[in-house]
Amino acid sequence: MNPYEIKEVGAYLAGNTYPGRGIIIGKSADGKSAVAAYFIMGRSSNSRNRILAEKEGSLFTEPFDTSRVEDPSLIIYRAIRQYENKLIITNGDQTDTIYDGLVSGISFDAALETREFEPDGPNWTPRISGMLTFEKGDFTYKMSILKSGDAEGSFCNRFGFHYASKAGLGHFLHTYVCDGNPIPTFRGEPGRISIPDDIDAFTGEIWNALDENNRISLYVRYIDLGTGKHTSRLINKNV
Repeated sequence: MNPYEIKEVGAYLAGNTYPGRGIIIGKSADGKSAVAAYFIMGRSSNSRNRILAEKEGSLFTEPFDTSRVEDPSLIIYRAIRQYENKLIITNGDQTDTIYDGLVSGISFDAALETREFEPDGPNWTPRISGMLTFEKGDFTYKMSILKSGDAEGSFCNRFGFHYASKAGLGHFLHTYVCDGNPIPTFRGEPGRISIPDDIDAFTGEIWNALDENNRISLYVRYIDLGTGKHTSRLINKNV
């Protein structure tokens, strides 16, 4: 097995019907853009009753049909938020934990020390997080996963990954290995994913790679490293 292999998203997810929620961070092949993507999937009616919405530079999960919301605590949150030269992206309300930590002078890693995996046994869904830091026309990024250390959810294991950006390379972190009962949590390091220059091409690659029955929403953002301006694409199954 080649530890430096870079796969296209479709090849990486081939045959996987349920990677859960996912974060991809990296740099476009031409080296001109920082790239961040976030998707949500769902098996239950509560999880499937969602959309993603971009408002004033932030990304939110919202209910599609408010009359059908059963429990909003783990499915409604701000997924992307900017603080100064940092872009935060997560699968839960730890987005705000990280943001509040940065405001108080606390690091990304230290802020996440105050959080654990989601209390949704027996799955114990991991909290996955990422942060891009922009400086001098380039960026570095971090990724984190907080996951249960046992089937009972009795303790939390914490894994962090820090990356330099490289043209054409992204890292892919998702909540689950695949479908199951209970659903097996992600293991190992984030996958190495190729990132094209074209935002529409990359958006299509990700969406088409996600299982048609379980995919819910996808958001992709390309940030120009020269100007700092961003372009985004958003797909919601529920419209």
